Amino acid sequence: MNHKTKLQFILILSVVLITIWFVFEYLLNDNKIVKNNNITPHSDLLKNDSSNFIDEINYSSIDDKGNKYELNAKQGEVDISNSDIMFLNDVTAYVYLNNKSVIKIISDFGKYNLINYDTIFSKNVIMTYVDHKIIGEYLDFSLQTNLSTMSTDVVYTSGETRLDADMVEIDIATKDSKIFMNDNIKKVTIVGAQ
Repeated sequence: MNHKTKLQFILILSVVLITIWFVFEYLLNDNKIVKNNNITPHSDLLKNDSSNFIDEINYSSIDDKGNKYELNAKQGEVDISNSDIMFLNDVTAYVYLNNKSVIKIISDFGKYNLINYDTIFSKNVIMTYVDHKIIGEYLDFSLQTNLSTMSTDVVYTSGETRLDADMVEIDIATKDSKIFMNDNIKKVTIVGAQ
């Protein structure tokens, strides 16, 4: 082989290896959740260059079942001890289920895990789904376990029915729910049911 042929062979081999690496790294990734995080800093990082605050945050992800999760916040702060965690203010989230149903969640604060997309909503939490509305102070929402748990001063309303309870657990996939009190002596209060 002459020098020119060797150089061409090396270049072609390099292109083939880079292409194979790219395909395995980005296209054949077998994670169950397809990651599409869009952090859109409206006004970049705030005044201080060493600040961990970001304005106008938007995250979006799709799981392997085709459910889409969107999370928006007015402001967020990266956890200094764990950069995969973000603390959020004025949070709105939408879960677009593949059966075309939409769950909307709003809260004053949130804690979002960038790796598994689990979110804890707190303070003035409102979750709506079709004609159902659940109000509480704390919501642990997990796409990985398909479980949503609302607690602390929980009020569920649908039509003219109102339930007061300590906790509501909802299976996101099946929509099955459990409503209960933490103290076995106390009972769930139901108003308006016949």
